[in-house]
Amino acid sequence: MEEAESKKKKAEFRLYNAMSKTVEVFEPIVPGKVGMYVCGVTAYDLSHIGHARAAVVFDVLFRYLLHLDYEVTYVRNFTDIDDKIIKRANDLGEDPLSLSNRFCEEYVADMKNLGCLPPTHQPRVTEHMENIKNMITQIMENGCAYAVDGDVNFAVDKSPNYGQLSGRKLEDNRAGERIAVDLRKQNPADFALWKAAKEGEPSWDSPWGPGRPGWHIECSAMSAHYLSFKFDIHGGGSDLIFPHHENELAQSSAASSDSKVNFWVHNGHVTNNQLKMSKSLGNFFTIRQVIEKYHPLPVRMFLLSNHYRTPLNYTVAQIEQASETAWFIYQTLQDCEVCLSPFQERLAKSGKKPVQIPGEAQACLTKLQEEFNDKLSDDLNTSQLVTGRKFNEALKYITLNLKPLKKQMSPLVHSIAAVGREVESVLRILGLLPTCSYDEVGLP
Repeated sequence: MEEAESKKKKAEFRLYNAMSKTVEVFEPIVPGKVGMYVCGVTAYDLSHIGHARAAVVFDVLFRYLLHLDYEVTYVRNFTDIDDKIIKRANDLGEDPLSLSNRFCEEYVADMKNLGCLPPTHQPRVTEHMENIKNMITQIMENGCAYAVDGDVNFAVDKSPNYGQLSGRKLEDNRAGERIAVDLRKQNPADFALWKAAKEGEPSWDSPWGPGRPGWHIECSAMSAHYLSFKFDIHGGGSDLIFPHHENELAQSSAASSDSKVNFWVHNGHVTNNQLKMSKSLGNFFTIRQVIEKYHPLPVRMFLLSNHYRTPLNYTVAQIEQASETAWFIYQTLQDCEVCLSPFQERLAKSGKKPVQIPGEAQACLTKLQEEFNDKLSDDLNTSQLVTGRKFNEALKYITLNLKPLKKQMSPLVHSIAAVGREVESVLRILGLLPTCSYDEVGLP
């Protein structure tokens, strides 16, 4: 993106903030640097295509921020100890930490298959018990939590702004879906920061007795550890707004008056027959099941086919349409690569100095750059980017001009090469550029 490279720092990146419920101009807390924390998976099973959407959305955000020349610290956690993990391990007769470790590794493999860049840090709850206990201690010292029979609960009554993220009123709130009703709570909406140990469950020593963390405290502690209490972007699925992110916000604020997240960003669900895809409903497809039938690149293309904040309905027809689109794109680029191969040495030499591109090709480049920048800078809008008119005009330009290409070096060679590079640049930032050769992609 030759021309775009000079303009990208000036681009005004606008991003929806769930706190303000508006699209805002993104300005990092520290100029030139971005801290981003995204809630990862609870590792008790293979991840489904809904988890894949969250991962791919925030991978594109990560890539785009890097494209804008930000230095990005991207943190995505694993919950590797939890009620669901313990139950699944008991059902299988397996050690809970062994089970969660196994599924953490499976998730990493799935992310690699989907072309997601590894985050800067991928912390696990069990690696950060001291951070968690220290934060709970700070919350208690600030008068916002109380201990009872080895448990520690957060007192939502001590959080004057509780509900500001989700928009829920305190009287409408209830204990989170992972938190059993407990008559020892001062308020039914109070939630666990620390859970007293139960027989046969993994536990860690603490000032309140042996136990393990509640669900929400882990992300507050790990985000503060890696990014400080004040950072730029906190992401996750829209189902995490309440109770998880609301509770994170409350407990982080209770631990430090400096706590602040500039942007709360959430992706929409993947649905199956218009119902949210989830393990509890049993209407999900694992990432493994989907990529056994379809190449990961069109699967990723499908996951980016709607705006990230809107629901995305999973259908075989849409995956197959994405496969056809991917085949056309990669076949065009392969044809381009083959036809330009005799000129590669001379293209490499001429690439060191400016080359005049004819008007038609330059117009094609400019339009593609403008569409790409306009869409991604407008709240990371990836919808119809690789199926849109400008992108397809670029592919058409390549296809139509390959046939008249002659053996001698000509302006047309430079034009096709420039348009091809621009197409690849768009694909690279979307994570859709194959790491292998085009003929090895093996699309039908």
